[in-house]
Amino acid sequence: MTERTPLLHYRLSTSVNESDPRVPPPGDDPVQRPGTPRQRSSQQRQPKKLSIFFGVVIPTLLSMFSVVVFLRIGFVVGQSGLYQAIAMFLVAYFIICMTVLSICAISTNGALDAGGAYYMISRALGPEFGGSIGIMFFLANVCGSALYVLGLVEAIVATFGVPEDGSLATSAYQVLPSGYWWSLLYATGVGLLCLVVCLVGAHIYAKATFLIFLVVMFVLGTIFVSFFAVGPRTIILPGSATFNPTVNGTGPVFPTTGNFTGFKLDTLLGNLRADYTVDYTTGTMMTFATVFAVMFNGCTGIMAGSNMSGELKNPSYSIPRGTITAVIFTFIIYNLLSVLVACSCDRVLLQRDYSFLRDINIWNPFVTIGVYSSTLSAAMSNLIGASRILYALARDDLFGKVLSPAKKTSHSGNPWVSVLLSWFLVQLVLFSGKLNTIASIVTIFFLLVYAAVDLACLALEWASAPNFRPTFRYFTWHTCVLGIVGCAVMMFLINAIYASASIAFMLLLLLLIHYLSPTSSWGYISQALIFHQVRKYLLMLDVRKDHVKFWRPQILLMVSNPRSSVGLITFINDIKKSGLYVLGHVQLGDLSTLPSDPLQSQYDSWLSLVDHLNIKAFVNLTLANSVRHGIQHLLFISGLGGMRPNTLVLGFYDDSLPKDKLIDPSLCTSQSTDPSGSLQEFEQQPPLFHFSSLRGSSDRKDCGEIGDGKVLGPQEYVSIIADAMKMLKNVVLARNFNNFDRAQVLSPPSSSPGKGAVYVDVWPVNLLRPDSCSYVDTCSLFLLQLACILNMVRAWRKATLRLFLCVEEGRSVRGSEEKLGQLLKELRIKAQVYSVPWDQQVALHWQRQGEWGKKQPSQSPNTIKEEKEAVEEENDDDYVNSFPSNATRLSDDYLSAVNKLILDSATPAPAVRFLYLPRPPADTRRYTTYLHQLELLTQDLGPTLLIHGVTPVITTDL
Repeated sequence: MTERTPLLHYRLSTSVNESDPRVPPPGDDPVQRPGTPRQRSSQQRQPKKLSIFFGVVIPTLLSMFSVVVFLRIGFVVGQSGLYQAIAMFLVAYFIICMTVLSICAISTNGALDAGGAYYMISRALGPEFGGSIGIMFFLANVCGSALYVLGLVEAIVATFGVPEDGSLATSAYQVLPSGYWWSLLYATGVGLLCLVVCLVGAHIYAKATFLIFLVVMFVLGTIFVSFFAVGPRTIILPGSATFNPTVNGTGPVFPTTGNFTGFKLDTLLGNLRADYTVDYTTGTMMTFATVFAVMFNGCTGIMAGSNMSGELKNPSYSIPRGTITAVIFTFIIYNLLSVLVACSCDRVLLQRDYSFLRDINIWNPFVTIGVYSSTLSAAMSNLIGASRILYALARDDLFGKVLSPAKKTSHSGNPWVSVLLSWFLVQLVLFSGKLNTIASIVTIFFLLVYAAVDLACLALEWASAPNFRPTFRYFTWHTCVLGIVGCAVMMFLINAIYASASIAFMLLLLLLIHYLSPTSSWGYISQALIFHQVRKYLLMLDVRKDHVKFWRPQILLMVSNPRSSVGLITFINDIKKSGLYVLGHVQLGDLSTLPSDPLQSQYDSWLSLVDHLNIKAFVNLTLANSVRHGIQHLLFISGLGGMRPNTLVLGFYDDSLPKDKLIDPSLCTSQSTDPSGSLQEFEQQPPLFHFSSLRGSSDRKDCGEIGDGKVLGPQEYVSIIADAMKMLKNVVLARNFNNFDRAQVLSPPSSSPGKGAVYVDVWPVNLLRPDSCSYVDTCSLFLLQLACILNMVRAWRKATLRLFLCVEEGRSVRGSEEKLGQLLKELRIKAQVYSVPWDQQVALHWQRQGEWGKKQPSQSPNTIKEEKEAVEEENDDDYVNSFPSNATRLSDDYLSAVNKLILDSATPAPAVRFLYLPRPPADTRRYTTYLHQLELLTQDLGPTLLIHGVTPVITTDL
């Protein structure tokens, strides 16, 4: 029994454990339910308790209220001025709002699991984009965690550190040694603290962040109050801000104090415009892009709630509401702080003291506590987010065994190995030493991830998939495009080199996953987009606008059993010339007597065959009560619109036993790993193909076959040819392709008579009509076209076309050759023309005619002579193409002589021959004779195509 196709996808990614008796089979439930039994049991052990406030709002607010709000708000206003600062916030929030809309749309389109943005992108765009963006998002969170740790260390050193220049401490609390290595030691200690909290688990982290949230909100309140409650004062700048690094102090003199003026118009006017100077912590000149990179870190926390999706009660409900609430709140706070700072602090204070909010607070330790709390929380948020992304990547097996250790979890479900690996990478990033050094890298990584989220939503929207029905509807494809463009522009404005390198790294990961990762069951957005575009262009492909100049073969190859047809399948793939190529198969049966469609289970084997042979073909299977009716079905319904088969290819009907040429790679692997060929190996690795054994095999018993094992007789076979011609389809009969090996044919040994040359022979004359030698009818030109197409294929370009011209004594040989050569020149076909005298063969034919005439007393020799002359004067295509009315008068001797002529004329032997196929006789009683004559004509010729064309396919016009 085959499973019924699910009608709905309730979840972005689901799997069903069929072996578990508690779970009904997929066919019994049209809705795919979220999670496997193992996942559900783990969910029961570890229920998701985090609500919208604790799981989304608080982590997002704390990630955004981190370094910027306490340590860099003055830096942004002091360097860029109030106008540009507000413009920066507007640009940054415009970008993240477009991304938030995309996040909300994707997160409300199904149940979410652990992994946050990675989970959304991978399930929307497929494993290639999801895996590559997942790694980038993981690295962004790692670098972000390090950035916040460095921000915390910077605040600690500014408060408790001894000045680096050796000047006297301005406070009794400045007792900690300062310097690069001391700062690295402090950062390591902070990182270990974050590690301990994250190892305990997400719920302890949620409780800790709630306490931190209360502290941060209280401190923010004191800051706003301080602008109004504290009077003007002069603030001593930190030693590093006034230190002159030039030799003998000959550089510019930096002031040692800054002023908090309170609300003054002069202060506001002095802070309106930009005044970019050297950053005293890094010694680099600031620009709009570098300041924006630092400021944007205050907006990169929008994914904090999404990263916690695995620990939320209802992710689809919580993530949109919580994220939007946090974004609106932070936008208001940032702009209010910028205005208040610009109105009350002079430019020197803003540029030379990043911790000035502490000095102007009603109680200095309040801001210190706020800085420590917010940066520590943001560092933990990024660390736990990075670990969850790494765990999701490992669980999806996109990178094989490389990330397999990261799958390990504790009894409570905490991925402790992922936490340790993430902490180790954070520790490596801490060697950069300064916050502003890695700000650009972190910002670019996050911008890249945001662009990918917008791209995922855009792709889902453009694909018009019926199952993309997010409950959040406040987005359009325009918002997605604006988000992508905004992210891309800002990436390259911040640092073009870092942006280019990160994109190149992402593309490298994409290619790596595409070629190395196993096929996933998530669904590929590329398939939906391709379907959407193909349907659109198929509707634009108008058959009424077809023209012979743009004709190309569109082939339906009928395959009885692929095991004996490998050579023919690969050869026909070469002559399709970028046209439609369909592998057709007819299975005998009556659906009304069967419990289910037997063809559905066979498609996988046929598609695996297409992949295995590396051909570009479609597969079309049908069920019919006879092969003839099945082929009629396929000729009628195969293809869509202007892409329908115009050429039918059949294997030749003869008595030779087929040979199995299909090597199953899975069985071959099993045999190579176990020389003894034990049955257990075959059971562990099922075969890739499930095609039945060939006729003549002792293990094959097919009640549908007749006689010696064939599924159709000669009468039905010729009827199929006649049917195809009635439907105006070109017909090709392929004989002796059972042993055809393309690689061997195209690389002949140099010791062969042709010294490695490859030849393709064309006989464009109806050899069953020796009384007519026309070379320019529709069928002859069709032969030339197919031979030319084969010669245009890259692998066959070195092959030489040989065109054989059959001539009789008394006819102008040179004139015939010149006429044919001129035709080839006009048709732009390069071929060697050979004249072949066949008087002896024709004489055998007319000798048979004379013998037949003696048996007909009603006809005198003169009547026969007149009949012959009438035949020679006949030049009509229908006459030339038709099977001779005197079919019974073609002797076996004549056909054998023509067969020998073809063999003797080809030295060295060609790789393949193209012969003229006449129409079947109108009298169905002569079908057997017709097939017998074709068999004698092509006996022992090697790979041969008998071709009949019914439509013009070649032109000399432009």
